[in-house]
Amino acid sequence: MHEYSIVQALMAQVEVEARKYRAVTVEKVELKIGELSGVEVDLLRTAFETFRERSICARASLEIEVVPARWSCPSCKELFQAGCRLQCPDCRQPAQLESGDEIVLQRIEMEAA
Repeated sequence: MHEYSIVQALMAQVEVEARKYRAVTVEKVELKIGELSGVEVDLLRTAFETFRERSICARASLEIEVVPARWSCPSCKELFQAGCRLQCPDCRQPAQLESGDEIVLQRIEMEAA
């Protein structure tokens, strides 16, 4: 369950940003999670609920955008559909992952003093 360690790191980063802007509370945290990141979104939500208590995020909501995996040819930039063979039919180049493995803190909404 590495989701708990991810949320611990997330909370630490949010607290750093909140201090930087002298926030009194965080209202919303937005994340982008790639479908190939290995993160179980429901477990991440549960971990967030646990860790936000008694923190600057106590009232914060968590919004998660799941980013689908996108593959393309590194030579001709042709995009591949999910489930296709990961080799360009024209160039014969192996596909390159463009998105879908990321974990990104996209946005923090906070109330400043």
